[in-house]
Amino acid sequence: MRSLTDFAARLLAWFDEHGRKDLPWQSPVDPYRTWVSEIMLQQTQVQTVIPYFERFMQRFPDVAALADAAQDEVLRHWSGLGYYARGRSLHKAARLVRDEHGGKLPDTLEALTALPGIGRSTAGAILSLSMGQRHPILDGNVKRVLARHEAVEGWPGKTSVANTLWDIAERNTPRERVADYTQAIMDLGATLCTRSKPACERCPVATDCAARIKGSTTLFPGRKPKKSKPLRSTTMVFALHDRRLCLERRPEAGIWGGLWSRPEVNGKGVADWCLDKLGAEPAEVEDWEPLRHSFSHYDLDIRPILVRFAAPLSKVADCDGARWHRLNEKLPGGVAAPVKKLIEQLRNGTHD
Repeated sequence: MRSLTDFAARLLAWFDEHGRKDLPWQSPVDPYRTWVSEIMLQQTQVQTVIPYFERFMQRFPDVAALADAAQDEVLRHWSGLGYYARGRSLHKAARLVRDEHGGKLPDTLEALTALPGIGRSTAGAILSLSMGQRHPILDGNVKRVLARHEAVEGWPGKTSVANTLWDIAERNTPRERVADYTQAIMDLGATLCTRSKPACERCPVATDCAARIKGSTTLFPGRKPKKSKPLRSTTMVFALHDRRLCLERRPEAGIWGGLWSRPEVNGKGVADWCLDKLGAEPAEVEDWEPLRHSFSHYDLDIRPILVRFAAPLSKVADCDGARWHRLNEKLPGGVAAPVKKLIEQLRNGTHD
């Protein structure tokens, strides 16, 4: 049976030769940059994150810049990454760091995990990668590496399985070169120990990998029990007048929280909605091709309806939760992805 220190030694030797050392958040080493990158990398691949990270850093180079910005601007820079709750939590946490921690990211696990959007693994990554503190991590890549190497059965989302993996991660994390080790085990999962077709022949810890020895690498980690995704539907009104489009801000809770979207008409006729909300009857109503958008837990069928008005509208004032947006101007903030796509069709003249 190999020693746990041997596992780390082999991994570090591989990292020295093959590890990723030129990612944009690795230089300069800074807790803020590490934090932002770790949040962006949750459920998102490195190559997707890089351009978003670089643009984000140009606009929000430090905690103060992020904390002082309006949420709309933060979400606009987040738009396209998905999982917008991450962006909202990042912004809220930045304001707490500014107001309660003197603008410096806390340097303890307890204080970091008290901030919105930072769990144990993210906190461990921040502390190990940017501060050199010894803390294990357990992101998706690390779960896969450890579950295969130790043949840990079961879905990692199950508490008992997660606890087992945390114990292994704790034992394997060395006291020296902890930042390199943390990056190494993430790199191993991202580049060699991939979900499908793992490159075991090039893996530095393959000789005693229990899943490889059993010939069952693709069975680890265990899959999440499947549930059929429910299908929901909604009708979105694209109210257009004088090249201005009515936008509404979504509630903070729920899908697309805090983003700008289209008014939804469910349980009410479009004409009645127009009279109630805009004070005018539509001159023209046009059904668009339905659009399906997939979330992690359900699918949403969107029925877009374009409504044009000929007469001046009596209810057109902007307010905090709604505004009239000129099609030729930059969008006001973060916009739900399918809504942004439909707005682009309007701008390009597809439906106008």
